[in-house]
Amino acid sequence: MRARRILVTGADGFLGQGLIKALAYRADTDAVVATDVREVPPERRLAGIAYRALDVRDPGLGAVLAEHQIDSVVHLASIVTPGKGSNRAFEYSVDVGGTHNVLDACVAQGVGHLIVSSSGAAYGYHADNPAWLTEDHPLRGNPVFAYSDHKRLVEEMLAQYRAQHPELAQTVLRIGTILGERVDNQITALFEKPRLIAIAGSDSPFVFIWSDDVTGAIQHALSGDAPPGCYNLAGDGALTIHEIAQRLGKRTRVLPARLIQTALAVGKALGISRYGPEQLDFLRYRPVLLNTALNTRFGYTPAQTSAQAFDAFVAARAAQGRPVTAR
Repeated sequence: MRARRILVTGADGFLGQGLIKALAYRADTDAVVATDVREVPPERRLAGIAYRALDVRDPGLGAVLAEHQIDSVVHLASIVTPGKGSNRAFEYSVDVGGTHNVLDACVAQGVGHLIVSSSGAAYGYHADNPAWLTEDHPLRGNPVFAYSDHKRLVEEMLAQYRAQHPELAQTVLRIGTILGERVDNQITALFEKPRLIAIAGSDSPFVFIWSDDVTGAIQHALSGDAPPGCYNLAGDGALTIHEIAQRLGKRTRVLPARLIQTALAVGKALGISRYGPEQLDFLRYRPVLLNTALNTRFGYTPAQTSAQAFDAFVAARAAQGRPVTAR
């Protein structure tokens, strides 16, 4: 069934802003409610959108769903990059506790469809990950990485609700590394270095998805034409760090894993880096997502491959006067 009355959590985040803009021009939509923990400034508000300041953990969420007679919820609220004052308990309360609150509110108010932005990180960063991960592989998010661990816990909870409340259809998108015109994060920071760091003995490639393709996949889920389920969301193909360096006109610096681990430990101990030695596995055992089910069963093919998404990111940075290519 096509979604007509939609509520979005995390609506003022990077993905949320793009989705709300798309939904503002969506045909046959009776209501779009954009919720975020902060008030959306007037200059970013769009006509026809109902904006509500609402913490995803707020028990009042159910009342908002009832007030607007919501039939579909897009749950984007999550802590991807924690702030300086953050801690694991707070991140858990938002990521896991917030999702639990969303699920309970949806069930209580008879919402028919829940779309969740999960992550390839839910599979975990492991030496024995297969070359390509499919939706049938187990979710083993690493406890040492809050984001990865929480995405795994959230997916386990979603599975329980699918079994206990089949009336609430779920579409879970396990998203690869997102690139877009204004993306700045831990991954893109790697590409800004004069030389890219490669880990000896590890050639774990990156899968990318362009931000517009994430929005497109969510809209496809809302169209009613796609079967619910869990889907890897990534562009076709992958790029190794050496291929990325070549595209940037840069060289790689291949370092032993132990050296990088030691440097991370020292940097964290001295307070000059927020990342510790556990980040080594984040870099060398990246989950590589196969998107066959997305293309065939879900019925959505990203407009850009991983390589095209990366090239678009490079072009966008150049247009902004912030080139990541060699100078």
